[in-house]
Amino acid sequence: MNSKALISIFQASIIIICSIGIYNFVVRDAVSSDETGEIKITDSNDVDHYFDAPPERVALTNTYAGTVMRMLGINESKIVGVSGDFGDELLWPELSDKPMIQHSAHSEIDFEAILDTRPDIYIVFANNGMVDTGGIREKLEPVGIKVIALDFYKYDSLRYEINVLATLFGKEQQMDVLLEEFEEIESMVASKFTDLDYSERPKIVMEHHASLTRDPVVLTGTSQWTDIIDRAGGINVFENLPGHTTHVDMEAILDENPDVLMFDGITFDIGYNRYDNDGTSCETHMQHIEDRAGFENLNAVVNDRLLVFSGEFAGPMMIHGLPTLAKHLHPELFSDVDAESYLDDYFTTYHGVERVGKFVCTS
Repeated sequence: MNSKALISIFQASIIIICSIGIYNFVVRDAVSSDETGEIKITDSNDVDHYFDAPPERVALTNTYAGTVMRMLGINESKIVGVSGDFGDELLWPELSDKPMIQHSAHSEIDFEAILDTRPDIYIVFANNGMVDTGGIREKLEPVGIKVIALDFYKYDSLRYEINVLATLFGKEQQMDVLLEEFEEIESMVASKFTDLDYSERPKIVMEHHASLTRDPVVLTGTSQWTDIIDRAGGINVFENLPGHTTHVDMEAILDENPDVLMFDGITFDIGYNRYDNDGTSCETHMQHIEDRAGFENLNAVVNDRLLVFSGEFAGPMMIHGLPTLAKHLHPELFSDVDAESYLDDYFTTYHGVERVGKFVCTS
């Protein structure tokens, strides 16, 4: 073998060894479960994460997480990738033109697009049943992207999850102010029920948005709406059924004879800057419900107590939305309360915009 060939083999060996070394350094550093760092958080999947400093680059796809970042005063310039859910330029002017890494928070993830944004963390839903958080973590954490699982749509965990973000970004003081506001709103609502007997609470069936096309899907015991309804002075008649949602037959609803029929309006054209103009309208949906066999005799139908609430009521706005729901359930107790002013304050204080759009449909 001549000297040129030996030199070529030597050079190739050096390149391979260096490449392996660089690969091992990058990958091993990324996947190491190094339990050190000045900041420790535990997300809603009970996964611990350690940081030496607050993240500088954040990818997220659900607007609930974006809203909580605003509520805590976290600089939106840190957000480097979003989903199509942030497309409303009126509500999300700084984020609507950010790189899109997902069509929506519930759609298939574009891992290549996520990698292109080079985030330090990626905030995903923890337990919504449509996102494979574990699978996402397996793909992203080996390349150095921490996957933080937070929902921000469950009443009993909202405060904890706000605390997680506040701790991660050093916004504890802002969190204290926010939670104090929550307490004031909840206390005002609770004070109206001091003399309310349990028998005076309206019986409620809360149907999922999918119920137009198949047998009723009701929200059950672990649904965030069960807690919200309870705080607003109502009773979810299916609260003892397991899970977040479940199918029930028509007879089950007829047997309960609810005083109020409520619907999760997440797929309706209602909410911020939306006016019930596109898709299945609230009126069409309610007429479909009223036309079900036997439903014409339900207390809720006889007394025109059908309600559709926009998706915001089941997110970080749930506390500010509590007076609105409570007033619909107990108009006589809240006659002196300007419930919509709490919604106005939520949008002006935390989003910096005036509230526009239709948020509740009534029969």
